[in-house]
Amino acid sequence: MSRVGKYPVPVPAGVTVTLQDKIIAVKGKLGELSLPLTDAVEVEVANNQVAVKPLGSDRRSRTLWGTTRSLINGMVIGVSTGFSKSMEITGTGYRAAVQGSDLVLNLGYSHEIRYPVPAGIKISCEKPTSIKVEGVDKQKVGQVAAEIRAYRGPEPYKGKGVRYSDEVILRKEGKKK
Repeated sequence: MSRVGKYPVPVPAGVTVTLQDKIIAVKGKLGELSLPLTDAVEVEVANNQVAVKPLGSDRRSRTLWGTTRSLINGMVIGVSTGFSKSMEITGTGYRAAVQGSDLVLNLGYSHEIRYPVPAGIKISCEKPTSIKVEGVDKQKVGQVAAEIRAYRGPEPYKGKGVRYSDEVILRKEGKKK
């Protein structure tokens, strides 16, 4: 039995949740998101809460119960406060800058890397060694941050590369004489 699905999703002031034709739409001050619902769960919107119930007792209904509740909660948080990922760049000559609608990365390769910023995502660089990815959709923010990190992940000897701000790099000892 799901422990996540049991709890209703609170809807803060300024956020509207509408349900029609098996599609739930959440609209807030930062934007609008929608989610197509499966036939395994039932969603009810009442008195500033969204409740999710499984339609059966089979395994699929029980697994989608908690998943659907979690996705709706992420949508409500996204349109009201938004999501962000902070990243740091470590290494001599490694830097990042936003030029127009592209993120330009210099990561020790012979060429610079131009990453086109997707729609719905805002990327900012306060310093040349820090990147902040912000957006409404939690999945999209995480995906963009993972794609940027994949260009040069942190290596374990000197810690050079792109890493999340809260990520801990396990360092290895170098060669001994």
